[in-house]
Amino acid sequence: MKIFLDSIGCRLNQSEIEKMGSQFRAAGHTVVDSPADADLVVVNTCAVTAKAASDSRQKIRQASRSGQAEIVVTGCWSTLSPIEAAALPGVGRVVSNETKHQLVSDILNVPEEVFDREPLAREPLPGLHLRTRAFIKVQDGCDNHCTFCVTRLARGKGRSQSIQEVIKDIRAAIDGGTQEIVLSGVHLGSWGQDFETPLRLRRLVEAILEQTSVSRLRLSSLEPWDLDENFFTLWQEARLCRHLHLPLQSGSTSTLRRMARKTAPVLFARLVEMARAVSPDIAITTDIIVGFPGEEEAEFAESLAFVQEMNFAGGHVFSYSGRPGTPAALYAKQVAVSLRKQRSAEMREALGRSAVAYRRRFVGSELAVLWEATDSFDKQGWRLQGLTDNYLRVEVLAAERLWNQISRVRVEKITAEGLEGTVIPETANGS
Repeated sequence: MKIFLDSIGCRLNQSEIEKMGSQFRAAGHTVVDSPADADLVVVNTCAVTAKAASDSRQKIRQASRSGQAEIVVTGCWSTLSPIEAAALPGVGRVVSNETKHQLVSDILNVPEEVFDREPLAREPLPGLHLRTRAFIKVQDGCDNHCTFCVTRLARGKGRSQSIQEVIKDIRAAIDGGTQEIVLSGVHLGSWGQDFETPLRLRRLVEAILEQTSVSRLRLSSLEPWDLDENFFTLWQEARLCRHLHLPLQSGSTSTLRRMARKTAPVLFARLVEMARAVSPDIAITTDIIVGFPGEEEAEFAESLAFVQEMNFAGGHVFSYSGRPGTPAALYAKQVAVSLRKQRSAEMREALGRSAVAYRRRFVGSELAVLWEATDSFDKQGWRLQGLTDNYLRVEVLAAERLWNQISRVRVEKITAEGLEGTVIPETANGS
């Protein structure tokens, strides 16, 4: 059977869809790069914003128009709206997040144990999903109660994968040639807290670095209240990528209280200071919500000023999107959509300026780049794109296709989205 796998949203969704791909292959089936070529389509949906939910429905409709394959829908949006998902054209089955882990075994009517007998080396999903990085799910669910977030309702309570399970998945990825591992979870920083003898995320990171040969280890989003000064000493290990994504959501103290976030601007600033003291070139990126219910002009100004003060390396700005079932959706003083858009543009501009300033620091330097699959060939050579360990996107024109290789690049200029430079020949960099 030919399977097409698609995913919307977070890195956790990507991790899950990659896991499904390995299970289908282990059972003797083929993963293809187009729904038109598939006998079965699996779509892993998202509900974090109204747009993500809309994109999920669009993906399903696109798959239906592409062919006659049966469509299986799973993920956060379909878990929250199973009747609506089942009514979409071509959908034959809706699988909740609660039973997603057994989706492949249920479809194929085989026991889950069959996938563990002879674990296969990871293969990147074909087509646009041909990633050099492997997203490894180490945690699911969340016990926080942020008033804007629907993910907790869709994913349930926090649950951690054991160190042994994580190590096994990482080794399979390394056997498949993966150079970079990205640890993913809904509330990654809570990893290990649900164990009978609680552990901290630091222990998992140490175990991975001790027990595997991974070239690069990257952490996905971490809530700021999960970190302390001791955690940042991990960056003494060069294989741990110099990148932290710390969702701030707002730089206003009062707005953060209405969001039920367990942090405040002064605490967040202290975390950033500690991280940069250990690793001065670390990229700190963030998420910001503008137009949260009740956000007065003074609160937005406070948030904007704080974001400017933090000098982030980049980030995402979201206009508040009320999600059914969340407390904030019922709050009084909902901000007008037009004002949300205006504030979003101002915040994006501020983050854009700080991102450019961060990139500018590296012009004239040499950086190691892992080349991704977004390359093309023309008469001048291969046009490659890749990522540095501190999450800067680099573009070069090279004589050869360097996919999934790490090369040193001399940075020559900044671009709208990243950096441009020249690959340093191996003889020149001593490799």
